[in-house]
Amino acid sequence: MSAATTRSRTARTPVPDRLCAEAVDLARAAAEEAAAPGIVGEHVAVVSEGDRVVTHFFECQEPGYRGWRWAVTVARASRAKYVTLDEAVLLPGSDALLAPEWVPWSERLRPGDMGPGDLLPTEADDIRLEPGYTGEDEPPPNSAVSEMSQEMADLVDAEDAELTTRPATTSRGSIAAVADELGMRRARVLSRYGLHAAADRWDEAFGAKTPMAQAAPASCVTCAFLVPLAGSLRQAFGVCANEFGPADGHVVSLSYGCGGHSEAAVMPKPPKPAPHALDTVQADEYPLRPARDSGSVPAEPDEPTEDLGHS
Repeated sequence: MSAATTRSRTARTPVPDRLCAEAVDLARAAAEEAAAPGIVGEHVAVVSEGDRVVTHFFECQEPGYRGWRWAVTVARASRAKYVTLDEAVLLPGSDALLAPEWVPWSERLRPGDMGPGDLLPTEADDIRLEPGYTGEDEPPPNSAVSEMSQEMADLVDAEDAELTTRPATTSRGSIAAVADELGMRRARVLSRYGLHAAADRWDEAFGAKTPMAQAAPASCVTCAFLVPLAGSLRQAFGVCANEFGPADGHVVSLSYGCGGHSEAAVMPKPPKPAPHALDTVQADEYPLRPARDSGSVPAEPDEPTEDLGHS
């Protein structure tokens, strides 16, 4: 049992060939030729790759390549006395600095990365989109729905006839015209997944769990600066139109809020000033001479008095 175990281990990890293991100088010269003088460091290990095939490992002194090693493989033919060079490569060690795993551009793209002139293609099976109405599924020409639509279009055109020449468009009253008016005549529209993904992003940026909303006096659902969206997202989102608010021009959740709420701090009306005590507008009339009865000295002389005997 012991001999079988020994043979099994020997088959997996053969003993390094003596001549190949001693060819350290040959391996170093090959590593310095591939790198540069001074980049190849100390000899750190010898690994047997097979019968008369050995790999020598040297430290890498190149800045930015911590933990990497120069690996030079040498070999010797059967019954030959000379060792020959196989290859020299730079390999990462167990503690080497490695670049992050490569990620496709479609997964690396982040909001705000696009610039003027950049194009962002969408895949044909993008789960955020689903087929929209383009007019290709119009009813057959001989169906009852098609005849009714044509009659309605003729009536509308007759009642709204114009003398000027108009560009060729879809017939008014047709399904395609109604789709144009409703904004549905698109090749693809947002799928339910696309709507939910957008709602999650918007709620994370401007939702009820943000610090701004937690400290707000009221939510956006009661704010006069909220412009509601159309469609199903109207029930949960709108656009902020407060130029002084932190979310101006952004889609916000109805549960979001900030200090710029229209009813948070209504400024009181300025108090009405009290009327002046003195009328400073109208001219006051003053007589040139005082009235006869306005003074303290009577205007009429006193009655004659008796002679007091004074001379």
